[in-house]
Amino acid sequence: MEGLKIRQFSAADAAAVRRITARSPEAADWAPEQLGELPAWVAENASGAVGFVVARTVADEMEILNLAVEPEARRQGVGSALLAVAFEHGRQEGAARVFLEVRESNGAARRFYERHGFEVIGRRTRYYRHPDEDAVLLGRRFPRSE
Repeated sequence: MEGLKIRQFSAADAAAVRRITARSPEAADWAPEQLGELPAWVAENASGAVGFVVARTVADEMEILNLAVEPEARRQGVGSALLAVAFEHGRQEGAARVFLEVRESNGAARRFYERHGFEVIGRRTRYYRHPDEDAVLLGRRFPRSE
């Protein structure tokens, strides 16, 4: 996406992240204040913030905790750009593997992550609420370069 910039999340991004989350019901609904406690990045273009990603690395594993993109900005490379920034952070932190969960019914997200090399590695029964739904656990060896 032309003119896309990825930068670290700041407290000034809270309203934009709340808006993106509200327009992305398939994404985890986190309070933006929680993002200041974890590594998080925002994607923005000339119109403002259009996506964000939150990740953490513990020992040699990175977990993608949340990734959401404005509906109008999807399928334009925003999610891939955010994932690449998170991967680079994980690489710098020494991650060997990366994993995440998605709602079983979220076919678009599952296809997105599969295009990025993720495979189904497990299931968490009734992990999600409202509605109750299983989580599909996806993972992959950590990419060396993307």
